[in-house]
Amino acid sequence: MPAHEQIPTPWWARAVRPARPPVPVVLMVRAAVGLAVPLSVGLLSHRLDLGVFAGLGAMHATMNDRVEPVLLRVGRVGSAVAASASGMLVGTALQHAHVGAAVLGVGLTLTAFVSGALSATGPRGSAAGMLLLVSAALGSGMPLPGPWWAAAPMMLVGAAFVVLLGLPATAHRRPASDPRNRALAAVYEALGRTLADLGTVRGAGARRVLTARLNQLQDLLPNRRRPDRAGLRPMYEAALAATEAATGLLWAWRPVPPEVAAVPGLLAEAVRRGGGEVVVPDWGPDTPARQALDVALRAAAEAVAGRPARIGTAPAPPPDPWRLRAGLLSGPSVRYGLRVALCIAAGSVVTANFPLSRSYWVPMTIAFVLKPDLGSVFLRAVSRAVGTVLGVAVTAALLSLTTEEWALTAVAALCVALLPYATAAHYGLNTLVMTPMALVLLQLGGQSSAAEFWPRVLDSVLASAVVLLFGYLLWPERPRHRIEPRLVTATTALRAYLDAVTDHRRTGEVWLRRTAYRSLADARHEVRQGLAEPPPTGRLAEQWLPATAALERLGGAVAAFAAQVRYGGRVPDPAETERVRRALDELTAAAREHRPPTSPAARPSAPHDPALSALGRAADELEVLLRKR
Repeated sequence: MPAHEQIPTPWWARAVRPARPPVPVVLMVRAAVGLAVPLSVGLLSHRLDLGVFAGLGAMHATMNDRVEPVLLRVGRVGSAVAASASGMLVGTALQHAHVGAAVLGVGLTLTAFVSGALSATGPRGSAAGMLLLVSAALGSGMPLPGPWWAAAPMMLVGAAFVVLLGLPATAHRRPASDPRNRALAAVYEALGRTLADLGTVRGAGARRVLTARLNQLQDLLPNRRRPDRAGLRPMYEAALAATEAATGLLWAWRPVPPEVAAVPGLLAEAVRRGGGEVVVPDWGPDTPARQALDVALRAAAEAVAGRPARIGTAPAPPPDPWRLRAGLLSGPSVRYGLRVALCIAAGSVVTANFPLSRSYWVPMTIAFVLKPDLGSVFLRAVSRAVGTVLGVAVTAALLSLTTEEWALTAVAALCVALLPYATAAHYGLNTLVMTPMALVLLQLGGQSSAAEFWPRVLDSVLASAVVLLFGYLLWPERPRHRIEPRLVTATTALRAYLDAVTDHRRTGEVWLRRTAYRSLADARHEVRQGLAEPPPTGRLAEQWLPATAALERLGGAVAAFAAQVRYGGRVPDPAETERVRRALDELTAAAREHRPPTSPAARPSAPHDPALSALGRAADELEVLLRKR
């Protein structure tokens, strides 16, 4: 990775550039069937009003569905849809009571505060909080079914159907059908690509892909309180050890023979088959990092073959990926709750003073745009407005061809099938897909007509303007509150990893390394998102980009140093270690005080001499980065 990355691409070009995720065929088929069946049952039973609400529940379940073990999947979908049904009950109760605009605005504002506070607690809270507010807004405006309270239970029915559809795919009757096995195989494949790219400019990108694959696998693993019947943990720990060695080799610009780089690919194939022998060649590793890689690959081969494997890592469980990042009443949660509540209150004032035909579309759009873990609020607001315009145009074109109910059911199923891919590719594409789906559901329920579709553009533009003004421009939480806290977390995690490496007991070293790599990936992701925003966020992200690159190189240097200590017999030099600690402390202080470093840190272009300390060169790089001009 170049030490000082040039950024010739303007921010707006980065903003419109979609990602290229793999096509999730299983999720797409499940989503289409999950929506089509409730709508079809509603049509056949002449209760399309109930079928539409069951379809909404199926759609909300699809938005949170993943290919993962049953317990994780049920917990993820269940928490989101439970919040969605609760919001629908609140909204329909307010509508059934015939409350005035002022009382409705207060009710939605209070719901928005709870939604925002819940959204800031973590991934599950973010999904549940958004759907709580979305459903409350929908329930306050959509025509009520008979009886009125049936809307929420029907949403649960639709969501349960989607969950049941996924049970055969997660039954784990064959190793290849187990999502954890597939994730582990993907880790080994990414490790193989990283080893093949050692010593090239592609190495840093391959290592980032490997870190992302490890993050995904870590989220799927059970904690140690549950038995590891599949024997995944030894293979996972071997992959972690091999990743540390590969990171050290990447930092040192030291390649490995092609036959060694091919071993992880063979391991991936064996994992998919459910086991088998994989031969690791005798290649005579001549440096500590190469020796570390050889030991890890041989341990992985033993584990894949079903034999005990010892790699000397600390037996600590991985962190729970769904634990609350903050308490519901913590400072960050309260601030985010107030942010969402302010936007909903402003939106309620707008809807009360404008003759909007479907006023619930405004708070619903605000809820989608303000979901905290979808990236930039600015980009989401703009993408929502543009995506809605295009989505309405697509819907109007479709309805000019037919308004037959069965045809519209097929259109809605097609849209929801595209949703898993569109969500991963770009927020604007997600809106382009979701808008026709929502409008077709309204058409099926007899709640709208083609003439009323274009006002939805006005609603979305008004909602996006409210978010930009009250949730972005006037809100005191500026860009530094997104980027710099991630950098502080990354520097703190790296310091803990360094302390574990230099401590001869190495307590929990492997898990501290995982935490450090994961926090570095989060920091880089936040900076990359900032690069796609206009100033001042884009400028701030550009200023912090060299520091994130330097921190990633430091992670590789510490990994190389760990191999030198473990396999090369190097004794940590207290003065050298203290230099790195001081540099990390200075970088942490700079992030807390909003002072991006101004000096570039050049990445070494020649292999590192294994006779020299990897930590010493890392200290040199950090001191150059932090040098004041």
